[in-house]
Amino acid sequence: MYSIRIERIFSAAHAMIINGKPETLHGHDWRVRVTLESSQLDSEGMVCDFHDLESSLDLVLSPFINANLNETPPFDSLNPTAENIAGHIASRLHPDLPAGVESITVAVTEAPGCEARCRLDGA
Repeated sequence: MYSIRIERIFSAAHAMIINGKPETLHGHDWRVRVTLESSQLDSEGMVCDFHDLESSLDLVLSPFINANLNETPPFDSLNPTAENIAGHIASRLHPDLPAGVESITVAVTEAPGCEARCRLDGA
């Protein structure tokens, strides 16, 4: 199995709802890692062009940079947890992945040692 991974960091604030109560608004430097896996390489010997994947991720992340996630769709109506952020990013990237990519995993770290992941198969 082959895999490639890219990483981006962006700053944004959020206030999750925990046990029915909102947290105080606070910020993080969010680290996002996207991993693609494939058992085969394309005709050029790649899983996917790094630059294409970086461009796609940058488009997905652009509304969140320096934003209050609670005021930014879809998190204006969805609890902005690291799990939901990872799932949103994965679901936005998934449809546009090249043929042959078998899975995408998005890992989101909001604080050192605290990581949430979402894996989608059958890309």
